[in-house]
Amino acid sequence: MLSFILKAMEVRFNPDLQAKLDKLATETGRPTGELVEDVVAGYFDELAQTREMLNRRYDDLKSGRVKPLDGEEFFENLRRREDELLKKHSAQ
Repeated sequence: MLSFILKAMEVRFNPDLQAKLDKLATETGRPTGELVEDVVAGYFDELAQTREMLNRRYDDLKSGRVKPLDGEEFFENLRRREDELLKKHSAQ
């Protein structure tokens, strides 16, 4: 049987961040600890979503469903299109 012991954790912020947290707590009427928990939970949710998206993209590349772009070729093409647009607009 597994048992978990949850311990309180003290987090220290720089004065500017602490002031923002205190202001938000006052404005919302919520305790600062609750706000911090919401932020951390949101961060972990976002991190999990990002990891899932990156894993899917990696799987797509590995399987050949999508082809990787050559970075240098992409930026050279972008520069060429930009030059063409600038020439077109300066000729008008």
